[in-house]
Amino acid sequence: VRSSSSSSRVGKLLVERGLSVWSRNRDHRVVGCWLVGTAGLVGGMVHVGGMTRLTKSGLSMTDWKPFGSLPPLTLEQWQVEFLRYQQYPEWQQRQNMTLSEFKTIFYWEWGHRMMGRAVGLVFTIPWIYFSFKKGRNVITTNKIMNISSHNNSKKSMIPRSYQPSMVGLWCLGGMQGLVGWWMVKSGIGEDRFEDKHEIRVQPQRLATHLAMAFTTYSALLYTALNLFQNDNRALLEKYAKYAIKSGKKLQLMKVRQLAMATTGLTFVTVVSGALVAGNDAGRAYNVFPHMMPDGQWLPPKEELFGDPNNNNNRFKWMTHSTAYVQLQHRILGMTTATCGLGLAIAGFLYKKQLTPQARIGLYTMGGIAVSQASLGIVTLLSYVPLHLAAAHQLGSLALLTSGLFTVHSLRYISPRILTKTAAVTTRNLPYHVPLPKNILLHKHSPV
Repeated sequence: VRSSSSSSRVGKLLVERGLSVWSRNRDHRVVGCWLVGTAGLVGGMVHVGGMTRLTKSGLSMTDWKPFGSLPPLTLEQWQVEFLRYQQYPEWQQRQNMTLSEFKTIFYWEWGHRMMGRAVGLVFTIPWIYFSFKKGRNVITTNKIMNISSHNNSKKSMIPRSYQPSMVGLWCLGGMQGLVGWWMVKSGIGEDRFEDKHEIRVQPQRLATHLAMAFTTYSALLYTALNLFQNDNRALLEKYAKYAIKSGKKLQLMKVRQLAMATTGLTFVTVVSGALVAGNDAGRAYNVFPHMMPDGQWLPPKEELFGDPNNNNNRFKWMTHSTAYVQLQHRILGMTTATCGLGLAIAGFLYKKQLTPQARIGLYTMGGIAVSQASLGIVTLLSYVPLHLAAAHQLGSLALLTSGLFTVHSLRYISPRILTKTAAVTTRNLPYHVPLPKNILLHKHSPV
């Protein structure tokens, strides 16, 4: 009876207070805040990159220096840079540009590149410092759950198990610069001089560049959340045990799976949005919910799928067709919004079995998902004004952030934690466990 009462008390406290996001270990808090700050800089860089694209500034710098350089400082230097720009394809379509206008687009691209290098320094220097800095010898205790954790001062502030993640994050950041230049080169090549359409980078390369940026952001944020929760592993197992006893384990697992699927769907929708931006597809089919002004739901098949007898450039058509990329972005966006709304409803239905953090995450995901879809529709109907397009991209970052937080808050119902909890529970079963009815016993058995 005491065990049952104690378990109920623990479960009730966990439901009321939840698993704190803020770590009790000072070293983990410091390192986690550094990672969150770096993720915020990456998010800011994504926004600046979006503005660089929206202002058509991405092809203003026609060379790439790994360590960066100062912008032109004198009138002569600006004139030399302007003359260099005039040797590339984009100038053939923008010959009315003045030097003052060129300075504006140059500063957008230069700022975007230098911000990327600054983010690299913000990550690399503290990483080296925290790796060699010894942590404090601290014992943290949770009085409610009677759980304590010990931080050995002989170890570095970053746990050794996190070092592979740090290496991976550093590599992602380094590759981002290379992918960015690979993207720019697609818009300044000699083959673009004969291009009759507006000179832009290849949409698939733009999508790759944005996907890597969102991947880096997600990895930084999730690693920080793991560090904040590094000393709460025992609490996760206790709450998993309570979730099992509540009889809602399967339902909660489905909620977590839907949250993971919605977060992944958000990422795919972001990549799809990059294809829309790369083709400037938001300035076509500016009606909703149907795509044609005459009320037809879909454009003609030739606009969607091209010539059915020509399969040589099928991939290129899928990434360059204005109708196709906008249609798939519409479908993905509305599906994501529907899933987000479903998560918010699930948070209300199972609020007694969810931590406050998980409930907040589910409600936030639902609200942002619906708002993001609504903002996308307004942006489309308004013919993609700059401020709405920039807000729409920031909205996708906010939705992905809420998804990562929600999935992390539901870790206690993950298969790994549940399996470990079930194994511990099995080992602690009393000796007098009832035998199955169909067991075959030997006739001389004392039982």
